[in-house]
Amino acid sequence: MNTQPVVLTYREYEAIPADGRRYEIHEGELSITLTPSPQHQMISGNLISVLHPYVKVRNIGEVLFAPLDVILSDTTIVQPDIVYLDLSRLSAISRRGVEGPPTLVIEILSPTTTLIDRSTKHQLYARYAVPFFWLVDPEGRSVDSYVLGPQGYSLAIRATGTAPVSPAPFTDLALVPESLWP
Repeated sequence: MNTQPVVLTYREYEAIPADGRRYEIHEGELSITLTPSPQHQMISGNLISVLHPYVKVRNIGEVLFAPLDVILSDTTIVQPDIVYLDLSRLSAISRRGVEGPPTLVIEILSPTTTLIDRSTKHQLYARYAVPFFWLVDPEGRSVDSYVLGPQGYSLAIRATGTAPVSPAPFTDLALVPESLWP
């Protein structure tokens, strides 16, 4: 009897049929979540409407959004809600998605993804050296900005309310957390 766990790779991942679910592979293990809710998508759109013009006007990289494969390794493929690549990482964009760690990954929490986003993906992004990670919490109406250091991520900012903030890696973004919620 074979008790070895099956380790999935990008090859198996690309063979998964599109059926309306969100598939990822975390260190060789399949993860399936529901597609985002309309409220989740509104928050994502609000974030994109702030980040995209900010990045374009300054010509500092590219902002991309789900569905998009971020291939951290052959056995770790994720679909963050939003990614930002600074100019030095633009070569990571390929026909398959983003191959390697983006500069920033943004995950918007939902009831079905909170544990995965706060734990599994938090650890994966640190392991694969994503320098900046934001968790957007609609229930808590907050944006947590993490910066990667030698011991993993540390919380740099927990932003709430109407005061503008500039979470890393952006120095003068003036993001108003309260403007994100539908």
